[in-house]
Amino acid sequence: MLCALAGCRTDPDPSAQSPVELTVVPGSSAVSTSAAAAGIAPTSASSAALSPLSAAASSTVSATSLAGFDYANGTRLPDKAILSLGNATFKPGASVAYVPVTLDRESPNTVIVRIITVNGADATKLVSGKNYTTVDTIVIFRPGDPLRRTVAVPIITAVQGQQFSIKLREAPWGATQGVATATITADANQAATTAQTGTFRAPRTFAPTGTLQYDMVKGSTRWSDQGSPNMWSTSFPFGRTQTANGETGLYVDGWIYAGIEAPLRYTDQGLVMHTQVLANPITYDGVSYRYGSIVLNARNLLAAQVGYGQYEWVAKMPNRRGSWPAFWLVATSGWPPEIDVYEGFGYQSYWDFDRHIGATIHGGSDGVRSFQRGTVIQAEQAYGLSGFSQGFHSYAVDIQRDYITWFVDGKETYQSVNPFQGFRWYPIMDVAVKTDGAYTDGSGDMIVSRFRTYVSP
Repeated sequence: MLCALAGCRTDPDPSAQSPVELTVVPGSSAVSTSAAAAGIAPTSASSAALSPLSAAASSTVSATSLAGFDYANGTRLPDKAILSLGNATFKPGASVAYVPVTLDRESPNTVIVRIITVNGADATKLVSGKNYTTVDTIVIFRPGDPLRRTVAVPIITAVQGQQFSIKLREAPWGATQGVATATITADANQAATTAQTGTFRAPRTFAPTGTLQYDMVKGSTRWSDQGSPNMWSTSFPFGRTQTANGETGLYVDGWIYAGIEAPLRYTDQGLVMHTQVLANPITYDGVSYRYGSIVLNARNLLAAQVGYGQYEWVAKMPNRRGSWPAFWLVATSGWPPEIDVYEGFGYQSYWDFDRHIGATIHGGSDGVRSFQRGTVIQAEQAYGLSGFSQGFHSYAVDIQRDYITWFVDGKETYQSVNPFQGFRWYPIMDVAVKTDGAYTDGSGDMIVSRFRTYVSP
């Protein structure tokens, strides 16, 4: 949960290979493929006093290749690649122009970028609808993919010297922004920019590959203040608040605080994790709290812990402004590292619970975070996924020795090299509250209909 336990949470801004064509086409969500390909092969638990990003030695290191990189026991990660757009030319009379999108080095993680065409200027301008067809699309680079792609822009009509532009809608997710605008020119005297062809990995589909180790079902799911080898905990190791995150809610337990609305209850839909405005404020550590948050923490629930394997939740998200739902993993040896499987930043004005998803990893040691890397994705545009507060959707992560891969509704949404070799993980699911407002719109409840843990060798 972006090092929530440490109080150093950082808000976001919004291997089989097959031959494919790497051209992004208008209206597509990513990259068109000419052949199907099989696939290869996020929160924290220490103390509220843990410190933020270390200002010591650099934790990300430039590298042209990931082979042999020293992750220093989860404290270092290669630098982000730099993504740039390139100028392009096409012949007058051509029906399409190809615009290059490039990375300057191998990326350790998925890179996602939104690109849109822009009309030209002055007398040489080309205009959308008259001279070319608008392109507003997403380009995705996955780890191991070629470093150059092309975006195809349909041309209607153009004469010598006319031009238009293409630009990044915002900084790329998972990469550093390089050249953000490129010019596309009709030029009979220059060689036309060609479509990129090559190989790249198709997105994986989630399927458990390990042995089922834990299945959260109504009849056997238990919780208590501190938890046990067969119980979830309703608190964190350091207590029931995360004020360093700016949170305003107290993580409540109905067995401890009498008279509150039930923060946990089973219905026909699943386990309801209920946040609330407290009818009577509760004082904790000398501070009065008006809001009730909820957490289930598996730091002592041994069956839910794995080193390598998969975690899968099926849940319906809240949509209340100020709610902060999350599924995350923390190392049993202490925070960091951390893997955020899903986060919903409902306290941010831009956040759309039905379209946005977030995933992050945090590295470091001894309570000091040395890096974080992740993404917030407009999942409807990128993957055709939406409605996360309207119905139940699956959120999964696959932790293997080479890569960590995230999935929503079985579709791969993000991947990172795994810098955390030999760590064991425990899961946390929670809905935090971060608001000073009424906190009454929509629903503040997350309903979990399934949670399973699979262990791999």
